Amino acid sequence: MKKVVSICLAVLLVALIVIPLTACTSTDKSAPTTGEKDAGDITVYTALEDEQVEEYLEVFNAKYPDIKVNIVRESTGVITAKLLAEKDNPQADAIWGTAASSLLVLDENDMLEPYAPIGAESILSQFKSSKSVPTWIGIDVWETAFTINTVELEKLGLKASDIKSYENLLRPELKGHIVMSNPSSSGTGLLTVTGLLQLKGKGTDAGWDFLAKLHENVDQYVHSGSKPAKMAGAGETAVGVSFGYAGIKQKRDGLPVEVIFPTDGSGWDLEANALMKKDEISLAAQTFLDWAISDEAMSLYKDNYPVLANGKGGKYEGFTSDPVDQLIDNDLAWVATNRDSILDTWTEKFDGKSAPK
Repeated sequence: MKKVVSICLAVLLVALIVIPLTACTSTDKSAPTTGEKDAGDITVYTALEDEQVEEYLEVFNAKYPDIKVNIVRESTGVITAKLLAEKDNPQADAIWGTAASSLLVLDENDMLEPYAPIGAESILSQFKSSKSVPTWIGIDVWETAFTINTVELEKLGLKASDIKSYENLLRPELKGHIVMSNPSSSGTGLLTVTGLLQLKGKGTDAGWDFLAKLHENVDQYVHSGSKPAKMAGAGETAVGVSFGYAGIKQKRDGLPVEVIFPTDGSGWDLEANALMKKDEISLAAQTFLDWAISDEAMSLYKDNYPVLANGKGGKYEGFTSDPVDQLIDNDLAWVATNRDSILDTWTEKFDGKSAPK
């Protein structure tokens, strides 16, 4: 993995030695565990796609029929805002498949319970919290990709091969024919915006200048990471700036799309899990998090994502090179620290084209 060093920096790995982790360990003695390990009701907040949640939970429920998992599913931005709003009275027992950049914000607010799920040692050090007992554990990586409707693009006199990079999205033929995700409500939108800001020069105006040019071609910003791909698949737009899995699914379903990973490099984030800090910690929630990084769960994630947190990912259609090489040098710590100011600036400049909530 050619970019391991830069990715390590991005995920705040200060320590170079992976400290062995003891399963089911918490350093916070003020939060006693309660309930049974293999039974009970738990509430899990997730930003995973609906069809993924259904598929994954079917396998979990077959193994743990006495644990009832109550899912609250929203886009990343909505889930993050909801968790922060509930800080003094947390409703979730666990977080599953939500952006690591968001979990870093929650961790800064002391909202995550240190917990090392069974098998935590199998997760690569760059894809989990660097604390001796981790506060979050990654499962897979998702990245910016363009979903191109070839029929609609031909109407504009273009071919999918004409759209290879972010710069190509500025073509005058595409004015009003691009849909993107809103970074305030979508993790995909945020990773795309922060990816571009870093590609063009973190801490400079170049990224914002590029986004302003791109804004001229954008028809609307929608409140979902997958919706731009779905709209492209349905012929509602020529280009949906979304993420890899969302576009690949449209193509698998037989829709007239091509999935383009920008040659400039894809912005990315890590889908990750965490245990919420509460007065009482559910043992069943710990069991769920144990399963959520098990070999069984990882084999399910692998069907959708080529970069897994255990280093055992594969490749799926659409990539012409190593998926890890597609990822930009991403500073997730910078994203977490600057998240609010980035979103405030984006809203001030571009929110006028946001779709109604």
